[in-house]
Amino acid sequence: MSPIAASNPYIGRFAPSPSGALHFGSLIAALGSYLRARAMQGHWLLRIEDIDPPREVPGASDAILRTLEAFGLHWDGEVLYQSSRTEAYEERITRLLSAGEAYFCQCSRKQIQAAGGIYDGHCRELGLTAGAIRIRNHAAVASFEDKLMGLVQVEPGFAGEDFIIKRSDGLYAYQLAVVMDDAMSGITEIVRGCDLIEASCRQLSLFRQFGAPEPDFLHLPLACAEPGFKLSKQNRAQPVDDDDPAPALLRALTFLGQAPVDSDSPERMLAQAVSQFTLDSIPRQREILLGS
Repeated sequence: MSPIAASNPYIGRFAPSPSGALHFGSLIAALGSYLRARAMQGHWLLRIEDIDPPREVPGASDAILRTLEAFGLHWDGEVLYQSSRTEAYEERITRLLSAGEAYFCQCSRKQIQAAGGIYDGHCRELGLTAGAIRIRNHAAVASFEDKLMGLVQVEPGFAGEDFIIKRSDGLYAYQLAVVMDDAMSGITEIVRGCDLIEASCRQLSLFRQFGAPEPDFLHLPLACAEPGFKLSKQNRAQPVDDDDPAPALLRALTFLGQAPVDSDSPERMLAQAVSQFTLDSIPRQREILLGS
């Protein structure tokens, strides 16, 4: 257990990828996780998920830190950069391969789609020495209880699939990195957007397979410009304004169903928001249309 975990039972985190500046949708995830952690009198950690260079924007990591500071969202401890953890990921993968708990796969997406969309274990016993690396999924999780959304269930085929933990291009898969980092940091609850709610089943299966304590999950509604399309850097969502954070903070608090605050200083706004935070006030829906 980490020193932070030993001093307080609650540890949350915010883990953006440096693929662009923070927009309103990512502000909601940051604010929701911050309020939850502070209301629980816990710690709020920051991790930059910078292990996908093709998607990263130069300078985005520093811009994210500046925005969080401008909005009064001050984190605890040092920032963890996933790019500093690649040796740990590789060591775990090497051990899994050696133990027969992972294997190489050369099936293409097109092949998998043609077979029904769920990988059928085609390469499991072929003894390949190159390609993507898949986990032998011995701890399939088909359902879990989300702290806000309630019971979450996925199809058994999806739950039991041997999913990729290292891509064929040599990059480490999100599922592996996020589970290893959350376990290493002692995260007790993951608060994030509903776009990752089904992925939580796969992450829970890795926590179990690795023998690591399982965190709770709390998924927030997504801010959408239209049904099914969340605000994202990929669809050019506008960055929040670092020079005038109060309006965006107020909008984000309203989005999360929280009571109004009566100050224009980010730090004072957040202190008041923490003092009156209620989980039950957050809408229990997977997406909310902006302006509705």
